[in-house]
Amino acid sequence: MSHVPTIQTARLTLRPFTADDAPAVYEYARHREVAATTATIPHPYSLEDAVEWLGRVTEHGAKGDVHNFAIVLRASRRLIGAIDLRLEPENRAADLGYAIHPAHWNKGYVTEAARAVVEHGFETLNLNRIHAHHFASNPASGRIMEKVGMKCEGTMRQRICKWGVMHDTIHWAILRSEYEERKSRT
Repeated sequence: MSHVPTIQTARLTLRPFTADDAPAVYEYARHREVAATTATIPHPYSLEDAVEWLGRVTEHGAKGDVHNFAIVLRASRRLIGAIDLRLEPENRAADLGYAIHPAHWNKGYVTEAARAVVEHGFETLNLNRIHAHHFASNPASGRIMEKVGMKCEGTMRQRICKWGVMHDTIHWAILRSEYEERKSRT
C-alpha cells in the first residue's frame, strides 16, 4: 500500500503512480531534453525502462521512503510528469525532484506541483528541511525552486557526470521556519 496521498491544486492532480502509467511515463521521459536535465533518466528511454521505474516507485511508496507523485492535468486527466520527495527521516529532511514533458515546460505546472509537495512535506510529513538541486545549465529549474521559497545554498562544481560531461549543480533549500513565515504572509 502506498503512503502517497492524492493532492488537488488549481490545475493539477498529484497522485500515486500505478502500473497502468507506464505508457505516460515513457511519453515524457523518452525525450532527450528531459533526460538532459536530470541525473538519473537515461537516454534513450524505453517502455521497459518506464515499467522498471514504476516497480521501484511502487516499492519505495510501500516503504514510505519516497513520496512520488504523478503530475496529472485535471482538465484532461493526462499524466505529464512526476515530482517526488525522497525522505531522510533521521534528518527530518527530503530531497525534491521532478521531470515533466517538454510540451508542458514554462506553463507553471512544476511550480504549482512543487508548492503543493513542499506544503505536504512540512504540513503532513513534519519535515524541517526540503532541498533540491539542478544542473547549472538548467536555470529554469532554479527559478522554480526560488518561486517555492527555496534559498540558493551554493554550487557544487563538477558534481555529476552525465553522458561523459561533468556538470556543476546548484543547491537550494527551504526550512520549516521559512515556509511558516511565507505561509503567514499569504
